[in-house]
Amino acid sequence: MKSFLLCYITDRRDLGSVPLTAVIRETVHAGVDLVQIREKDLASRELLALVQEVLALNVGASGASPEPSSVPPYLLDREYRRRGARIVVNDRLDVALAGGADGAHLATHSIPVKVVRRFAPPPFVIGVSCHSLGEALAAEAGGADYLVLGPVFETPSKLGYGPPLGLEKLRNVTTRISIPVLALGGITVERVQSCLEAGASGIAGIRIFQDCESVQERVRELRAAFR
Repeated sequence: MKSFLLCYITDRRDLGSVPLTAVIRETVHAGVDLVQIREKDLASRELLALVQEVLALNVGASGASPEPSSVPPYLLDREYRRRGARIVVNDRLDVALAGGADGAHLATHSIPVKVVRRFAPPPFVIGVSCHSLGEALAAEAGGADYLVLGPVFETPSKLGYGPPLGLEKLRNVTTRISIPVLALGGITVERVQSCLEAGASGIAGIRIFQDCESVQERVRELRAAFR
């Protein structure tokens, strides 16, 4: 049976008094494949310290999921992996490189993927947030390893990006793109199967991992949702 990618996107401001590193530790040990550190308000020094702390706690962790055959081997291959999950830094290539992260996740207005690839050849992982087929095609052509496409469903955090794309637009992108496409926006356990049927290689989200009693149980639910 094929597997799929789970990407946890961090937002410590939504955690209250719970330490972000504790939640990341939970998600890593639960078997999440990618952790995107997305703390845009942190100063460079603070963000670097956070990345280094996360990398240290991630060493030796073991993910629970089998590797999808559709992803680049350096993204998830167990023989290659030094850590339990790939840790990528949102937008800040300088911090990702300085901190020794596994990669960087770019917005469509960030440094072009092809420029990042010159500074950081594989196995440095490059992800890109996309909101249209055109952006997805450009990211793939530039050398991205995976895309996060959204919002697929309506979600309060993505209202600024306009109406949700829907499953048909998700399918339109996945049929034209050969690299993994992760569905983002309004993703619930009940919606995972429909995203995968539309060609997504996995899902990404914040609240789906943060707003639950047990991350371990949530990851089990998500894996079980794909039959």
